[in-house]
Amino acid sequence: MAATSVHRFAQTITCHAWSPEQSMVALCPNNNEVHIYRMCEDKWEKVHVLQKHDQLVSGIDWSARSNRIVTASHDRNSYVWNLEGSEWVPTLVILRLNRAALCVQWSPKENKFAVGSGAKTVCICYYEQENNWWVSKLIRKRHDSSVTNVSWHPNNILLATTSTDGKCRVFSTFIRGVDAKDSVTGTSSDSKFGELIVQLDLSLSWSFGVKWSPSGKTLAYVGHNSMIYFVDDVGPSPLAQSVACRDLPLCDVLFINERMVIGVGFDCIPMVFAADERGTWSFIRFLGEKKAISSGSNYGSQFSDAFGKFYGQSKHGANNNAVETSRTHENCINCIMPLRDRGTLIKRFSTSGLDGKIIIWNLGKEQDLAEYYLIL
Repeated sequence: MAATSVHRFAQTITCHAWSPEQSMVALCPNNNEVHIYRMCEDKWEKVHVLQKHDQLVSGIDWSARSNRIVTASHDRNSYVWNLEGSEWVPTLVILRLNRAALCVQWSPKENKFAVGSGAKTVCICYYEQENNWWVSKLIRKRHDSSVTNVSWHPNNILLATTSTDGKCRVFSTFIRGVDAKDSVTGTSSDSKFGELIVQLDLSLSWSFGVKWSPSGKTLAYVGHNSMIYFVDDVGPSPLAQSVACRDLPLCDVLFINERMVIGVGFDCIPMVFAADERGTWSFIRFLGEKKAISSGSNYGSQFSDAFGKFYGQSKHGANNNAVETSRTHENCINCIMPLRDRGTLIKRFSTSGLDGKIIIWNLGKEQDLAEYYLIL
């Protein structure tokens, strides 16, 4: 397995997002700026630098339909950037936060976006044309600690959040005058803005990345206890499963399809999870390994393997069924983004991390996820 090219954008990358046609990538090099690169003659060139924030940019999302970029920062502010001619022009967002903004994501219809914060608050932002700014409605007094991640349901109404209070929650974000009445379906049909649909107390530690499946039937989120949780029938009576990771905790997750999930985190290697015909989820393999690991393998002690890493021992030393892996990232992977060639089908995805790399992984055949085709 060889890389066609290797490029480090920075010493550390906080987050990244792709343009709709995927010819440009926006990233934060662990400071208060957003750098936009374009591929020119097989080489990435910096074409824009977005400078408006005063502190670390903690979240970036690039809308697929309207070609707008939204950013969130530890300076408690958020901006929506529109391309006017050859310049990116920021539009003010009224967040009303007294703590850092930690994450941001456009809704599927791109008429709203959600911002999670260290103020135990989620801001649901929408555009007011008469004032030419984005205003927010706040979901308050629901979280007991910082909101680490947000994820929109495909119906554009439900929003899942994770928090360092160890819980995953699902809220209704229906805003009269912004959302159409006929778009409200299922468990959110009679819900008002900010109403708590379900609270999941599965993790006893900080909760990080959260994602909905393409159909919205399944929710996956990860905890700092090296566990990943899968929840079906989100509502009054959810069905939950948990899968223990063998090594270090995950930070983020991505659904490839209804039955396959990629998890990334402190282990520096993407991990594949899949559901069988009965809907039972299990760990399948690391991306980059030479041979798949059976879902029934004995993973050994999580703690001994983790400590083995710190003391320079092989992470597979205590596992007879372990295989050699090829590490592509050299530090924690903190962000995973889908790359859709056409429509909603995900055939590629990208990861970025504290090593300053962005890696694009080519899925190819679903049964063989071991090869990537490019390291940027």
